[in-house]
Amino acid sequence: MIKSMTGYGKALLSKNQREYQVEIKSVNHRYLDISIKMPKVLSYLEEEVKKQIAKKIKRGKVDVFISFQNNGEEGKEIKINTEIAKIYIDELRKLAKQENLFSNIEVTEIAKLPDVLSIQNKQEDEEIKLELQEVVIEATNQLVEMRTIEGSKLAEDLQQRMLQMNQKVMQISSLSTGLIDEYVVKLEGRIKELLKTKEIDEARLAQEVVIYADKCSVEEEVTRLKSHISQFEKLLSNEKNEAIGKKLDFIVQEMNRETNTIGSKANNLEITNDVIDMKTQIENVREQIQNIE
Repeated sequence: MIKSMTGYGKALLSKNQREYQVEIKSVNHRYLDISIKMPKVLSYLEEEVKKQIAKKIKRGKVDVFISFQNNGEEGKEIKINTEIAKIYIDELRKLAKQENLFSNIEVTEIAKLPDVLSIQNKQEDEEIKLELQEVVIEATNQLVEMRTIEGSKLAEDLQQRMLQMNQKVMQISSLSTGLIDEYVVKLEGRIKELLKTKEIDEARLAQEVVIYADKCSVEEEVTRLKSHISQFEKLLSNEKNEAIGKKLDFIVQEMNRETNTIGSKANNLEITNDVIDMKTQIENVREQIQNIE
């Protein structure tokens, strides 16, 4: 299954007076690179978030944005700053003694003073972890769905391009088979013209033909090109959920190499024109597969 590396996913979750929002954006990249921006209170879950995303995404630059608001009791704890409370009490007692005031200090009154009580979020709360996993998985699924849809469109385009390239290869193969016969006719005519004779040394002619055939033969390159196109098409039709972008890129490099060799060997204008068309097509394919996972 072909997937693009470009996509977007967003998910919201409101549960137990807690609200989560996760946005995931991805673009093409050589490897999997996940960057996360999240509240400090959830920072202990960063590796867990990366793990969930990496289960379904193999390549791409992935940016994750997480917001979190906790209006419930779960995941919170009240902290009493005992040292500050003692300082308040001591100072209040001193003041009461100095001013001859009643010094019965209620603990509830002390709790109202600044910095005595604070509400903090518990670290590594299991319920919050499960809720965040839920919303991350939903956002990731949306991202994967978008990447899959775009990937299918890329696959259709690439299959069409492979079909056109295969037609060009077949045309080159057909043209190359007639090159030797054309060369023999031209060589015989040239020899007769230069030597002013109808008698030709058949052995020498055969030797020249063999040398020429060896220099201009593109049979091996054509065979390898057919094989590369077949491998490319096989990868495009693979239903396995695996990243194939790097494999496709390697095959395209090999296609380009064989096409260049054909261009340097073929002493024929039609083949040269076909080679130019193929190189243009290969470059277009190369650009397309840069966005395949």
